[in-house]
Amino acid sequence: MANEKSVIDEWSVRDLEDGSSLTITVVSCTELGNQSQPGIQVLYMGNTINYEPLIVERWAYQASKKGVDEYLLEDQSWMYYQDQFVKNYLVLGSPLKAKVEVKTRSSKVISREYALPFDV
Repeated sequence: MANEKSVIDEWSVRDLEDGSSLTITVVSCTELGNQSQPGIQVLYMGNTINYEPLIVERWAYQASKKGVDEYLLEDQSWMYYQDQFVKNYLVLGSPLKAKVEVKTRSSKVISREYALPFDV
């Protein structure tokens, strides 16, 4: 079976300081990761984060070790500045969720969550 992708959501946050914008695209995939399981991808600034069962299981374990319900994916986020960033999280619970927080210099923090199509 071929991987079928469909866009779940696409949104942008404008920065009025310089006219730029940060665009987030969330894509549903029928086959993702080594086990070809359904999952989602979050795309931003040329980066792609795959939320697939194997890596999500590892992230959930790391979150439980830290005792947090929202696990910040530091390696998968862009946080060079404090006043503008794209932060990606795994939110534990049922269902598991991917969370994206975006902030530009002229905006408030805008956050959206997406349910994952699997449990670990």
